[in-house]
Amino acid sequence: MATFGTSSQNDFLDRRNVNIAAPVGERRQFSDSHSDLSPPARELALSIDGYKLEHGRRFVTHEELLSVILSLGYTKSEDGE
Repeated sequence: MATFGTSSQNDFLDRRNVNIAAPVGERRQFSDSHSDLSPPARELALSIDGYKLEHGRRFVTHEELLSVILSLGYTKSEDGE
């Protein structure tokens, strides 16, 4: 059986046992990728990002997306256009 490297089990640093404080706050950061959007699209994108941060979600469901859109005041027109 082949062995890789020369370290032994004693050389392995188990970072779970190191007494370092856990990071505080949200570790995922959203980049500013909204600068090329129109003002309404930018408002929607920032609102979705805010929803994700507030609820600790990486992805949103269709229902959650709809709730963000409705919270911005968008409504479906009666004539369907």
